[in-house]
Amino acid sequence: MFLETGLHVSDLVYPLFAVPGKGVKQEIPSLPGNYHLSSDQLAREAEARAKLGIPAVLVFGLPSDKDERGSGAYDKQGVVQSAVREMKQAVPELVVITDVCLCQYTDHGHCGVVVDGSVDNDKTLELLARTALSHAKAGADIVAPSDMMDGRVAAIRGELDANGFQEAIIMSYAAKYASAFYGPFREAAESTPSFGDRCSYQLDPANVRQAMLEVEQDVREGADMILIKPALAYLDVIHRVRERYDLPVAAYNVSGEYAMVKAASRMGWLDESACVRELLTAIKRAGADIIITYHAKEVAGWLRSSRET
Repeated sequence: MFLETGLHVSDLVYPLFAVPGKGVKQEIPSLPGNYHLSSDQLAREAEARAKLGIPAVLVFGLPSDKDERGSGAYDKQGVVQSAVREMKQAVPELVVITDVCLCQYTDHGHCGVVVDGSVDNDKTLELLARTALSHAKAGADIVAPSDMMDGRVAAIRGELDANGFQEAIIMSYAAKYASAFYGPFREAAESTPSFGDRCSYQLDPANVRQAMLEVEQDVREGADMILIKPALAYLDVIHRVRERYDLPVAAYNVSGEYAMVKAASRMGWLDESACVRELLTAIKRAGADIIITYHAKEVAGWLRSSRET
C-alpha cells in the first residue's frame, strides 16, 4: 500500500544477440543464461518472452563477414533485419528495438568509419542513417543509436522522415560512458576494438555536465527517448536526466553488472533474486522508466511467483 517505487515486468527490455544460420542456440560464456540465436530461434525466444509479459526486446547483430565500413549493418538481408522480420511475424505486438551501431560489423571494431587511424564522426553519420532505415523497413518499432557520434540523431531522423517512417521512434544512447563494465558484452558481440579505445567518442566516467550537454543535443535533434548506459554506476546521471526532461528515460543494466551478480550468486555469496530486484528497483527509483537487462527473463518469473504467493 505504501510502496514508493514498484518494479514491474512491463518496465523490462530483454537484449538478444542475432547470428547467421538456422537452428543456432549457443550459450554465451560471459553472459550465462543468454544465447547467440539464429533468426528462427529468435522468433521462438520472442514468443517465450511475450508469454512472460516482457513487452520489448533489444536486438544486436553478429554478421558472418566484417569490413572497414560495416556494410553488414545496413544490408537489408542482414542478421538484424532478418531477425526483426521473423520476430514481428511471430509476435506482432512485441516491441522490437534495434541497436544502430557499426562496431559489430567493422573489421576494426570501432563504432564508425576510421580515417587515418581515427574515427571520422561525419563520415559515419550517413551509414548510421542507412542502418536505422533498413531496420525500420524490416519492421523495427524503435531504433537505438549507440555509437555516440555527434549529429547522429538528426541524421537518422531526417532519413526516416524522408522515407515515410515519421512514426519510427528513436531511443538515443545519449549518455553512454566509456565504461569498464562492457567486457562480457564485447565478447558476446565480438566488438572489441582492434586498436585503441572508444574514449574519444564515449563519455568520461568522471563527467556528468558533459552528459547533460549530450542529452540536450540529442533532444534538440529529435530523440524520442533517452538512454543512460551503464545504469548502476550512473544512478546520479539517470536522476539528473529524469529531473530535467519529460521524455521517457531508459537505463541499461549492462553485461558487467549482470556478470558480477551471476558470479557472486554462483559462489553462494549473494541471494541472486533479492539482489537483482534490489538493484533494478534502485534504477527505477533513480528515475528510469525502462530498464534494459539480461535479468529480464528471470525477473519476470520471480515477479510472477511473488504475485501468486
